[in-house]
Amino acid sequence: MEEYLKAVKSMSEKTRIRILALLHHAREVCVSEIVDALQEDQYKISRHLKVLQNAGMVVGSKKGRWIYYQLNESQVHFQKLLLNAVKQVSAEIAREDLERLQQRLKQRANNHCTSSSAGNGKNETARYRV
Repeated sequence: MEEYLKAVKSMSEKTRIRILALLHHAREVCVSEIVDALQEDQYKISRHLKVLQNAGMVVGSKKGRWIYYQLNESQVHFQKLLLNAVKQVSAEIAREDLERLQQRLKQRANNHCTSSSAGNGKNETARYRV
């Protein structure tokens, strides 16, 4: 029963639904890419990712100094049903988020996450940690 409650609670916040919608459309993304796509603070995105991870909705995998997040492919049936509900409306919920994410993914260097420096428009290695 506790797993069901965690999964439902993880879906009770708009930002978390927006994150799930992004992950539905992108194979895997790092925190800085989600931050830029959703135009939210890094600490807020990290906190929401932690809730989603604890509920078993997403998984993170460390590659070098980056943590890439993706939807959890080994979810239980109940979690899959919840995620299917997000998938049904994800294009409507996150159209602008998805457009920003597509632009942000073009900034990857050698298929690795980068961080945009605010103000000067240059890319540098990200310092985002979860």
